Amino acid sequence: MDYNKIINKYYEEENALKRILLIHSRCVAQKALLICDKHSELNLDRQFVEEAAMLHDIGIFRCDAKSIQCFGTEPYICHGRIGAEILRSEGFPLHARVCERHTGAGLSVRDIITQHLPIKLPPKPCLDTSSAIGNYPEQWEPFIPETLEEKLICYADKFFSKTRLDVEKTKEQAERSLAKFGEAGVLRFREWEKLFG
Repeated sequence: MDYNKIINKYYEEENALKRILLIHSRCVAQKALLICDKHSELNLDRQFVEEAAMLHDIGIFRCDAKSIQCFGTEPYICHGRIGAEILRSEGFPLHARVCERHTGAGLSVRDIITQHLPIKLPPKPCLDTSSAIGNYPEQWEPFIPETLEEKLICYADKFFSKTRLDVEKTKEQAERSLAKFGEAGVLRFREWEKLFG
């Protein structure tokens, strides 16, 4: 996969938004790749990590976040879902999962419903593929990282903002940023700290 080709397709102009996207994504990718190298025992897919980290925010251009030069119409919290739709349409469903699972430290269905977040939930998957009427998974969480690579990119992303591109957050600052999404995300982040730190 040539992630630059995909970025250039959706960010044709050389402008402030593209610069922000590239710098932020490169910072996230570099931190994630350093962790890959530090933790070879985890057998992380290094190439996938780099590609997915560079594309995790591909959907921001459709969002309304003027402070980072995004002049779209969608709420910013939807950028992961938008990015996932883009990457699925490009034929990269595994990379799309990283997009839709990196917001906060992942967002649970409960978070989305109780906080009235404007994120469209996909239809629940049916476990019985032989019929349209089947049992749903007990724990259905389409926006929480599951694989090690998804967790790693989400973890690395928490150390970088798009407003202060040249500064890496401390672990404590990252946790404070996550707290607005609820305690569950902070707890997930702390588990990842044990795994990747």
